[in-house]
Amino acid sequence: MSSETRERILNEATELYLRDGFDGFSMRALARSVGVTAPALYRHYASKENVLHEIMGEAFRRLSNKLYEALAEPTPHDRFRRAVSGYVDFALENPRLYEVLFVPPTMMGEGELPESVQAQGCAVGQFFDDRVRECVAAGVLRDDQVAPTLWAHTHGMVSLYLRGRMAQRGIDSPERFREVFEASTTRVLEGLGGPAHGVEGDGGDSDAAA
Repeated sequence: MSSETRERILNEATELYLRDGFDGFSMRALARSVGVTAPALYRHYASKENVLHEIMGEAFRRLSNKLYEALAEPTPHDRFRRAVSGYVDFALENPRLYEVLFVPPTMMGEGELPESVQAQGCAVGQFFDDRVRECVAAGVLRDDQVAPTLWAHTHGMVSLYLRGRMAQRGIDSPERFREVFEASTTRVLEGLGGPAHGVEGDGGDSDAAA
């Protein structure tokens, strides 16, 4: 299967699933949408569950690529802010994949996701926790118990924007959202900041262990 065909299958499958739900999603409908026969589709995917799991795997892969760009930054604070920005970049560039990432496993026909997909999700969570932990070690944040708060702030604002709930406040473009989001993140960090927060150089050994 060519990469172009795979991309088309995943895109069409994402739209069909989000439109029709698990029960309404079928391999036959996907084949029609992509422009191939159902038997041809089954040569690459054993079931619709396999297709949906690959969608989630691809979503985690793209999100991870954005997050890992943060490792190029010099300080714990810079790495944290870059990771958060990467999360936002992924969501704005891939809004439908972002939505699929937060579908409960039970809505994909199974009680739990395959171990490979679960591992990708755990790796994303661990990366975010590591960025918080090294900020704590550098004195930029008070303690690592704030990680869920910081993630909830990011996910909450992104979700509200993608669902159009911020338009009434004049936040109706990606550029405007990024501006508001960055300002909001700064305020949250000021409230949760440790002794080195706001100090020039962002306090801390840029080689702090991840």
